[in-house]
Amino acid sequence: MFTPQGLLKELAPCRDAPVWWLGLSGGLDSMALLEALTQLRQTHDLPPVQAIHVHHGLHPDADAWAAHCQQQCDARFIPLHILRVELEQGASIESAARAARYEVFESLIGSGDYLLLAHHRDDQLETLLFRLVRGTGLRGLSGMPRQRSLAAGRLLRPMLCWRRSELAAWAVEQNLLWIEDPANRDQRFARTALRHELLPLLRQQWPAMENSLLRLADHVSEASSLLDERAAEDLALVQAEDADEWLAPWPSLELESMLELSPARQSNLLRYWLTKHDCLLPDHRQLREVLQQLPAASDSQPVTLIGDYQLRRSSGRLWLLSRAGVSAGCEQALAAFVDTRLVNGNGELIFRPMPGGLMWRPGKWRIDYRQGGERIKLSGRPHRSLKQLFQEAAIPFWLRPALPLLYCDGRLVSVAGRWNSEDACAAPDQLGWQISWQPAAQDRPGDKGFGRSA
Repeated sequence: MFTPQGLLKELAPCRDAPVWWLGLSGGLDSMALLEALTQLRQTHDLPPVQAIHVHHGLHPDADAWAAHCQQQCDARFIPLHILRVELEQGASIESAARAARYEVFESLIGSGDYLLLAHHRDDQLETLLFRLVRGTGLRGLSGMPRQRSLAAGRLLRPMLCWRRSELAAWAVEQNLLWIEDPANRDQRFARTALRHELLPLLRQQWPAMENSLLRLADHVSEASSLLDERAAEDLALVQAEDADEWLAPWPSLELESMLELSPARQSNLLRYWLTKHDCLLPDHRQLREVLQQLPAASDSQPVTLIGDYQLRRSSGRLWLLSRAGVSAGCEQALAAFVDTRLVNGNGELIFRPMPGGLMWRPGKWRIDYRQGGERIKLSGRPHRSLKQLFQEAAIPFWLRPALPLLYCDGRLVSVAGRWNSEDACAAPDQLGWQISWQPAAQDRPGDKGFGRSA
């Protein structure tokens, strides 16, 4: 039986959070959670509660639903944030709406905050069955996690131990008003059909099925935790750590170390690594393709596209990049040594005073990009081609076309500030300029967020 006091026990992990955010659709489940939190606040010292309603605009009554949520929150003196979203085209409506909701949640959650979602036991069972019939891996069989990280905070599902019928019985006792979304009975949606057609038949034929499946999810979750522990140990061995500011934004794995692992550990490590970077996990075919490319010839540059990102083998590493890759730049004039945003979305050049740095002098300055055959004279060294410098520094092939080159009166004087021409620099006791290249945020996996977990 559901009670606010029982809910309080489930909320124990987040009692010290700065804010509790409640995902409020206005349906039975979230309204029960809203009311239970309201009652608990009257007798317990709890974090401040704020609610979030995502307006998808998919139903003619969507405005009325938002107004209902506003009215219910106002009556309980709980602030409500109503955010309208536009769904991406191409994906299923269910998937697009879910992705939009999580984008909203992540935009609001602050450091240490908790997002509370009202998923219940029936939702968990439906999730398991849906993943089974659709096809899933080990992590999918563990169901929706009770809690996980979300943006700068955490997500918690405190109602997974109660059935919907228990929540409904309590909501009726409390005289709650809630919204009935017609989509929840529209069997054109796969999950709705599973809920109203398949699930009742399974319960009738195998009454113990529900407990068996949920127990399986617990066992699988435990096994997944063990696999994650092993993957974390392997990642510490193969993850490339870059002091090089050019390469640090892009995660990579050392191929030589990775190839020392068994195929099963390689597969487990790759899934774990991609999950840490919020990436959609590859299917079986894509995963096999990536693993087959690991021992390829050193001059091979295979690429595997998966969702919004790509895995690219280059310079002895496996790199994680956005699907579009790194933007190639376009020529532009440079009027002065000031922070300069590069055209074609290629990031920014940052200029800072530094003894012995690049000197500004009168002339025609421009920013350009590699065409082939460029050479530069470094301090105490003979002229070198950019190809030689890139090879010596292990700059991967995919990054080279994006590196900004500085020219003065047609002569190459700096390669993105990393290599400066000897006669273009100030003396060690004279002030010049340090130049650094900041790649565009959309090119870097850590800034984009390529996929989301349950």
